[in-house]
Amino acid sequence: MNVNVQFAPAATVAAARRKLRTRHRLVTAALTLIVLALVAAALTIGDYPLPVAEVVTSLLSPFTGVTDPASDFIVLGVRLPRAITGLLAGAALGLSGVIFQTVLRNPLASPDIVGITTGASSAAVIAIIVFHATGLMVALSATGGAVLIAALIYALSWRGGVTPYRLVLVGIGMAAIAAAITSYLFTRARIFEVQQALAWLTGSLNGASFDTLGPLALGLLVLGPVATILYRPLASLELGDDAAKALGTRVEVTRLGTLLVAVVLAAFATATVGPIAFVAFAAGPVARRLLGPAGNPLLPSALVGAAVTIGADLIAQHALGRNQLPAGVVTGAIGALFLIYLLAAANRSGRGG
Repeated sequence: MNVNVQFAPAATVAAARRKLRTRHRLVTAALTLIVLALVAAALTIGDYPLPVAEVVTSLLSPFTGVTDPASDFIVLGVRLPRAITGLLAGAALGLSGVIFQTVLRNPLASPDIVGITTGASSAAVIAIIVFHATGLMVALSATGGAVLIAALIYALSWRGGVTPYRLVLVGIGMAAIAAAITSYLFTRARIFEVQQALAWLTGSLNGASFDTLGPLALGLLVLGPVATILYRPLASLELGDDAAKALGTRVEVTRLGTLLVAVVLAAFATATVGPIAFVAFAAGPVARRLLGPAGNPLLPSALVGAAVTIGADLIAQHALGRNQLPAGVVTGAIGALFLIYLLAAANRSGRGG
């Protein structure tokens, strides 16, 4: 009897861990099915609806040799690149957002809030208006702008180390400066340049192609596993810097490394599809709500980001008939409501300040 009492706590802990692992698997599986369903919808729904059988035939045509030029062009040339772009960009933004929120110990922190995507946007506008750049040069400028503003934020936040609170405040300030630069450029630009810049700034999957996916796909392929490796020491940062140091975590190295991963992921996604608002912001909190009190949120956050991006693009394309919207308009509207909900929830729980 005494033996049973002695081992009851260990058995309870083991049972709780099994329950959390099971929940994580179920959530991940459910989110995967949702993403696959949204991709299937993106491939079948449109001005020229296609049955699932024709979509599958087109997807397999490079291997089977069975072709239908019209269906293959719609599926392989138009819809599949758009769906894959939304999936990869959403996954990158979701990963970036949850890393920012974990490192900064703030569910309201994300690349949107702390200025990373704003810096990318400002650099892209400079490339479009000042240097009359298009295509690849705009994407490279956006990537460089995100990395540059991240470096400035980190440097200005350094006071013998970086605290999350100071980094967020500096990031908000830098975002305001970048937004002011963009607004100033709009006042000096010609109308067609402003239209071109605004189309990019809204965030959209229009014009997606496999030619533009290389950097984003490579970035996810390399940085996704890196983020997974860094998550264990990253999780200790949520306990506070002193507790993380006591556990043997190299706080500044871990923080800098994980933030660099998050910045590059956000930069590649923004360079590919523009600054689609609130995907990075919402993915982490939604994934954590689904997972419960524990569990690695990286893969679920990536799946939530992909689902939100593809779903928003479907709504933007088809909700208003032939009047199509950029996906960023839909995510902005949904994200604003989600932000209000998070602020209200924080206020009810006494964390609203």
